[in-house]
Amino acid sequence: MKGGPKYKVPLRRRREGKTDYYERIALLSSRKPRMVVRVSNKYVWVQFIQFDLKGDKVVAAAHSKELSKLYGWKGGGKSTCAVYLTSFLAAARALSKGVTEAVLDIGLRRPTKGARVFAALRGALDAGVHVPHSDEVLPSDERIKCEHVASYAAELNKNDPERYKRLFSAQIARLPPEEIPKNFDEVLENIKKEYAAVLEAASKKAEQVVEK
Repeated sequence: MKGGPKYKVPLRRRREGKTDYYERIALLSSRKPRMVVRVSNKYVWVQFIQFDLKGDKVVAAAHSKELSKLYGWKGGGKSTCAVYLTSFLAAARALSKGVTEAVLDIGLRRPTKGARVFAALRGALDAGVHVPHSDEVLPSDERIKCEHVASYAAELNKNDPERYKRLFSAQIARLPPEEIPKNFDEVLENIKKEYAAVLEAASKKAEQVVEK
């Protein structure tokens, strides 16, 4: 008599904790490009990916390393403000390739209100890419610009200089944390200048949609 265990081995990427195939199918069924956000221990990577039977095609992408190399960013590579800027840059590039809407793909991360993946979402929205969402999950302006970090650093430097130097030693070498919000504005402005025509066209299109 034939017998034995009856079970199905999960696909390799699911076993490795890299892909939730049920979620992937749900995203692909929208027939829209996926805005893929991945945050590592040091950096963030934002890609706009179009499905293709022969393999996914990356339409546009940006890595937080580019912020310091190309636009003068002096903050960390995975902070909330860096995630926003990276996403804004990726979205501007996506718009230049004709991508005007997408669905958010955060992989296996659990959605948490105000999380960095939603800072990426806000970056894309502010650039002009339409992504279905709820405003409740988006981080505040204070967190987007890292003003909460600057305020904490200033208070800590005043009350406990030694701990301030210990906690922010790497950041101080690049730029005092109190000046990050100003640096954020400068970097965002540099990105907007480079993609001014694309961002302006997206803004006008959004205004026309609202009027209708």
